[in-house]
Amino acid sequence: MDDDELNLRFMSSMLRAQGYSVETARNGREGIEKALSFQPDVTLLDIMMPEMDGYEVCARLKESEDTNNIPIVLVTALDDRGSRLSGFKAGADEFLTKPVDRVELTLRLQNLLKVKEYGDFLRDYNKTLETMVHQRTVQLEKAYKEVERANERIRSGYLDTIYRLTMAAEYRDEDTANHLKRISFYCQMISKELGMPESFIDTIIYASPMHDIGKIGIPDAILLKPDRLTPQEFELAKTHTTIGGKILHGSESEILLMAEKIALSHHERWNGTGYPEGLRERNIPLEGRIVTLADQYDALRSRRPYKVGLSHAEAAGVITKGDGRTFPENFDPAILEIFIRRQQDFSMIYEEHKD
Repeated sequence: MDDDELNLRFMSSMLRAQGYSVETARNGREGIEKALSFQPDVTLLDIMMPEMDGYEVCARLKESEDTNNIPIVLVTALDDRGSRLSGFKAGADEFLTKPVDRVELTLRLQNLLKVKEYGDFLRDYNKTLETMVHQRTVQLEKAYKEVERANERIRSGYLDTIYRLTMAAEYRDEDTANHLKRISFYCQMISKELGMPESFIDTIIYASPMHDIGKIGIPDAILLKPDRLTPQEFELAKTHTTIGGKILHGSESEILLMAEKIALSHHERWNGTGYPEGLRERNIPLEGRIVTLADQYDALRSRRPYKVGLSHAEAAGVITKGDGRTFPENFDPAILEIFIRRQQDFSMIYEEHKD
């Protein structure tokens, strides 16, 4: 959507050359009507347009149930911080500054299309599961035991699918299947020590490995960078929390509902220094506080493109004493106390499931 004919021709030509099917609109009202009619996979939207600017168009698309799952890229000559914040507040997923760089446009679109495809898959998969459960319930009057066995097979397949989809998202990073297992075991142990009910413990076992599922929307150049990220790159990397929340949002599954909370809150800090919301103390969901410590310990122990892994003693020292970037005040005191008391069990889990 752009009121400038030259921009429309330029962008359309560049996208069609890459094999994309492109539809254009010369103002916001026309664009909204077309988005509702044929449901594009990605919308590229200019900010400065007459009658209805790009912020309003973006907000309306995100408010509608028919279009709120469509990623929006704001393409604009405005590159100041205020404009970007206004765009993200309106619901934008990405920003591109004019003149548009062809390579950057290609990478942004590829990543957004992955996120869209993944979100569509999960939504369709949940609908399929609901249908299957309904069918099995109808059969309950005729064959209760048979249905019970069938539901167990469905649950097993459901959990296996979630686990494999999570592995697919983590595969682009240095994380491994063993990392996902370790996170589950850490969270299981912490939850038991907190006295949580079995339903909570069972759910967090399967939900916690999805904490970084939003990384599927982060460019490889940032995710696999062997050096420290620049401030700008780090800000983009931090969006994996909100991307993960969007991917997992809207499910009726208790596992995916908890996974959504974890994806959004596992980088929040007890003292309010985390992201994306800067939540403090008990305003952070409990499952997020649990994964925060579990993920921090495993990250310190694990090798990354930009660092070597620490020993257990070194990692425990960072968590309990701090190292200038990580501080004990980052963690829920009750969960930190569990780590101190059970830290040898943390070490045992890591060693038994080492990469």
